[in-house]
Amino acid sequence: MNDIPLVDLKALYLAQKAELDAAFSRVMESGWYVLGAEEAAFEREFAAWCGVEHCIGVANGTDAVELALRGAGVRPGDMVATVAHTAVATVAAVERLGALPVLVDVEPAHGVMCPQSLKATLAAHAVRAVLPVHLYGHCADMDAILPLARAHGCLVVEDCAQAHGAVLHARKAGSFGEAAAFSFYPTKNLGAFGDGGAVITKDAAMAETVRLARQYGWKERYISDVAGFNSRLDEMQAAFLRVRLRALDSENERRGRLAALYCELLKDCPNVELPLPAPGCMPVHHLFVVRLRGDRDDCAAHLKAHGIHTAVHYPVPVHRQPAYAGRIPLAPGGLPVTDALSRSILSLPMHAHLGEAEVERVCARLRDWAEQNACPRRHALP
Repeated sequence: MNDIPLVDLKALYLAQKAELDAAFSRVMESGWYVLGAEEAAFEREFAAWCGVEHCIGVANGTDAVELALRGAGVRPGDMVATVAHTAVATVAAVERLGALPVLVDVEPAHGVMCPQSLKATLAAHAVRAVLPVHLYGHCADMDAILPLARAHGCLVVEDCAQAHGAVLHARKAGSFGEAAAFSFYPTKNLGAFGDGGAVITKDAAMAETVRLARQYGWKERYISDVAGFNSRLDEMQAAFLRVRLRALDSENERRGRLAALYCELLKDCPNVELPLPAPGCMPVHHLFVVRLRGDRDDCAAHLKAHGIHTAVHYPVPVHRQPAYAGRIPLAPGGLPVTDALSRSILSLPMHAHLGEAEVERVCARLRDWAEQNACPRRHALP
């Protein structure tokens, strides 16, 4: 029996092989490989798809976060409230700008920023910007986060690296704050075949700031009007992303159907809690993350023995990692939910080309483990 991978990038390529191969040939035959027609076309198409006016392609998602903060007006020494339950790139980007992160706790259902923890953080620290992370394909609670940020005079920049197309009350992730950052790492819902990223915004002045910063601050070639650096989305990746974007809505819908199947098959599975959508949110299920009672590593090993690959997103919160532990301020009361989630979460296989029979097999084997290793429910998950 074949293994079931967490993601399948080869299947993604094969599903659009003719179009992707044509895009490759088109770029190679053009003789232009950086900041050309493909990149400009992708910027227009992605901005329109997100429902904003401006998109600036950059080299990767980490650069996108840094440049989005910079474009919005965050400066060295400013404090940025974000979360520890995220890829470390979020915090790394804040520090690379010279800003100072303060880490907020998350809510347990989807691991996104907790408004109550943010409220306490804003009362305790002079925060310049709030950086919520739309995690696993679910939107952060922008209905609560935006009023809190505005009440304290804070900018809002969204980290949308895992939320391409996620919708909250008919608005797409990335359209709520001053600016937003996307990653096009190959495993993302909208993935390139290499690195890539983008900043989106509705504000023309912010867009111009980011455009200047991504290429040495040049308005005129070789003349830096402001200090910038090199973070450009190349023509090949832009061409591939244009192809991938055309399939994204249907692939996100497919992920939604697979997530619904997972939820149906696991709805009464003992000691497994499911990522049910928040009110008003239409997630895009970048990952399908369950919370377990019992030995998470034993569960992963059980599934691996049956050819089912899993992962943990993320096993060590940023504030517990050696590079950051003890030197970054935390929300009042600490990050208890973040710590608890890191011990209980498990990512099951999820991608647009996963088969229903494969989901059924994953669920059957997970049930086997859960029924053999059930823990008393008095040990509640956060």
